[in-house]
Amino acid sequence: MTYDGRSGLERALEKDFDLILLDLMLPEMDGYEVIRRLQLEKTTYVIIITARDSIMDIVTGLDRGADGYIVKPFAIEELLARVRAIFRRQDIEKAKHSSNNDTTYRDLKLDVHNRAAIRNGETIPLTKREFDLLNALVENVNQVMTREELLARVWKYDQEAETNVVDVYIRYLRGKIDVPGKESYIQTVRGMGYIIRENN
Repeated sequence: MTYDGRSGLERALEKDFDLILLDLMLPEMDGYEVIRRLQLEKTTYVIIITARDSIMDIVTGLDRGADGYIVKPFAIEELLARVRAIFRRQDIEKAKHSSNNDTTYRDLKLDVHNRAAIRNGETIPLTKREFDLLNALVENVNQVMTREELLARVWKYDQEAETNVVDVYIRYLRGKIDVPGKESYIQTVRGMGYIIRENN
């Protein structure tokens, strides 16, 4: 346990934790900044525990990368249930990774275990959210995925007010994986969502 944001971030980067419980109102570095910096380096699950209960605070925390948001005061049973849910997702992801580490789409190879996208032997740097979003689309090739489905799959949250974050990350992805002069890998289906087609 640490009592300020800077020390907490340093410890989180030094060691591999299955889950981090994070307050937003911390001295030296607030919880939002801790999450932002942590997401650049790690894929650790984070649950925010805070007294800040506005919708904007909740949306901001989840947009920044938190996997859960609990408002104080809370019942310990709620926290334990959320922790169990996250660990179940971890078990599912580990089983999936061990059975098939690589997914290929056109000239892109997705190394699921290492969360890397590779083209012609060169790694395309992606954040955790970008990789998870791309992997979700590739795993469902030829199927339209709605913003709500992608939000629930990648951000583990289904508030409609947040769906614009999907559009933002699609733009990020296109900027990184698309080849100039060629059609985008990820196609927009107006009024529905996004799709990657096998013979795009």
